Amino acid sequence: MIPLNEFHFVKRSGWLRASVLGSNDGILSTTSLVIGVAAASSTRAPIVLAALAGLVAGALSMAAGEYVSVSSQSDIETADLKREQAELDTMPEEELQELAAVYENRGLDKTLSLEVARQLTRHNALEAHARDELGINEITQAKPLQAALASGASFIVGGALPLLVAIIAPVQYMEIIQYGCAIVFLALSGVVAAHAGGSNAAKAVIRICFWGTIAMAVSAITGYLFGTTAG
Repeated sequence: MIPLNEFHFVKRSGWLRASVLGSNDGILSTTSLVIGVAAASSTRAPIVLAALAGLVAGALSMAAGEYVSVSSQSDIETADLKREQAELDTMPEEELQELAAVYENRGLDKTLSLEVARQLTRHNALEAHARDELGINEITQAKPLQAALASGASFIVGGALPLLVAIIAPVQYMEIIQYGCAIVFLALSGVVAAHAGGSNAAKAVIRICFWGTIAMAVSAITGYLFGTTAG
């Protein structure tokens, strides 16, 4: 029988999570920063400068943060695999029984569980234990550089949108236009992310727009308060 070449959305989980987080954060953080500055300023220059600075700093911060975070996960996985290999080398029979117990707990009978464990151990013992005992496989395995690049690049794309609005929108209506455009951008981002991940688009859009509105409202209030205090 020819195996089916099935596609599963979970294969995209690594880079998709970083991309969605980066683009949404780029839109939301840059817009919130612009709204806060616009609420306290009547000229365009500080607004555009704040947007540009937020874009550059945010992209670098997101990329660095993702790399460090995912690298820590990768280090843990590597340490677990080394420990598992050492146990396979020093006590193979105990590890075989442990793997068989995993399959038995999943519903196979004792005899079949042991036979499956033996065959998978002969094929690739470490791979079998990594996947079925530790939960580490090719799809879920941490990829720091991929996550960093996806997060940083998507932040730039997301943050460039409110920067463009800051450059061309009338200053006197900057907060309202930024908010309206941001909601549209966030909604589009939610739809794209939902489509790429095979999830419900309406739920994703409502969630991101709700929390985005709260973040931008707090930024606007802060800008007004500090602008009034400074005046």
